[in-house]
Order: sequence, then C-alpha cells, then structure tokens
Amino acid sequence: MAATTDRLPGNLRAPAAASAGLGLRRSLLDALAAAPAGAFDFLECAPDNWVGVGGRLGEALAELSRRHPLTCHGLSLSLGGPSPLDVAFLQRTRRFLDQHQVALYSEHLSWCSDDGHLYELLPLPFTGEAVRHVAARIRQAQDILGRRIAVENASYYAVPAADMDEAGFINAVLEEADCDLLLDVNNVYVNAINHGYDAHAFLARLPSARIASYHVAGHHDEADDLKIDTHGMPVKHDVWQLLAASHALHGVRPTLLERDFNFPPLPELLDELQVIRRLQQAAATEHAHG
Repeated sequence: MAATTDRLPGNLRAPAAASAGLGLRRSLLDALAAAPAGAFDFLECAPDNWVGVGGRLGEALAELSRRHPLTCHGLSLSLGGPSPLDVAFLQRTRRFLDQHQVALYSEHLSWCSDDGHLYELLPLPFTGEAVRHVAARIRQAQDILGRRIAVENASYYAVPAADMDEAGFINAVLEEADCDLLLDVNNVYVNAINHGYDAHAFLARLPSARIASYHVAGHHDEADDLKIDTHGMPVKHDVWQLLAASHALHGVRPTLLERDFNFPPLPELLDELQVIRRLQQAAATEHAHG
C-alpha cells in the first residue's frame, strides 16, 4: 500500500515506486545535465538552497526539472524547534514546489533553529509532549504547503529525554500529524549500532502505508560501536542488506542515493544506483512469486 496523497494538488510529477534518484548538488550540475537518458529516474534538491536562485544556476535547475521528476528534501524548517515556524519561508517553498511540480516534499524529524539557525540537525526528546509539539507544527506546515509532507527518521547520538523508544516516537508523530515517513535506511543502521537496538525489529514496527520513499547513504566507521552519518562515502554492504529487508517488509518505494561531499565521478554514483535498481527488481520478482 502506497503512502496516501489526499493533500496533493494536481499537475504534479511523482517518481515511480521502482525508481532510483540522485541528489541535485551544484557541483554535479554539469555532469547531471550531460548524463545519458535513463541514467537516473529522479533528482532531489533542498529548496532552502535554491529558492530565489537565478542566472546560470537557476536555468540549469529549471532545465533539469523539466527533464526529470524533482523531489525536495528540506534542511532548515526546524519542525521540532521552539521558535514559531517561518511562515514566509514555507510560502516561498510552496511556490518553488508548485513551480517545479514537486509531489514529494520531506523534512527531518529534528530541530535546527532557535532565534537563528544552528546549522545542525538536533535530536528531539522521545516524549508525549514532543509528539504533540512537533505534530502540531507538521500539520501547520502541511496546511501552508498545500500537500502532505514526509518526515525523515534522523540520526542522533544522544537522547535528551524519553518516555518511549524511537520507533514508538516516530509512530506517534505520524499518527498525530497525519503525515508520511521518509525512511532513511542508513540512519536506521547507524542508530541501531550506536544505541544498541535491532535494526530489523525497528523496521518491522514502522507503518508500511506511511512510507513515501527511502534514502540510502554512506557513513563513517569510527569504531565497531560508533558510526557517523556523513553522506560522504559509498553505501556499506550492511545498509544495502537493510534496504532489501525494508523492501521485504514494506515494499518498493522511490529511493534516493544521498551524497553530499567527496563526490566521485558520476559513473561511480550511477553504479550505486544500479544496486538500488537490482534490489527493487529482486523485491518485485519475489513479490510476484510470493
């Protein structure tokens, strides 16, 4: 069952369920523009970095969004923060999403500002009070944006307070806010190692119907029991296995390969996209013979 789309306006382009995408980073613009047809299925960008950008960069973005479905992943909305949501920013974001016919917009289940941006995605307490706080802000954001949003399970290295576990907190937020989930599989792996829980048991507790898409990324192995979410290296074997497990539990969804720095030549990124496609095809074959 796919994530619900009752808030979506018409005339939007959503990537197919079995699709593999790349992050639209400025340093990759020329390579993405020159990539052969079918090299990737969609692109994802952060509206925060593109709203109001014109000139050569704006034209390059517009051309890519005409040729490929575009999804958007926010960085600075601070859904869990203490300060009021930036309504003017949300309105500008809505215009950007409408201009580029974006069906899927996501943000982090975290906070990153308080009377100014902190330039870090900070963890929320896993408490009922935090559930009510962030869910109300998600509902407000959805109303202003005119569409459902998906919240991403975040990587974290400390828990401020808790009267429930991470999976219980995510489920409570999804239900209270009536929003969707961007399931970051690398974050599940990193958190499971760092906090000593079973990643597969965690996945099994998530609601399939809420999952709008997946992210995969590379991380840094600081120690056997400490992984750092970096997005700066290839995806590890264990994360690929966890993506396959997600397919088995929840089905195939549009999947983004995140890479934010230390970029290899584009063909190396495209090789990783082929891993995504092979896993999606294997899941579809298994389902057909299930």
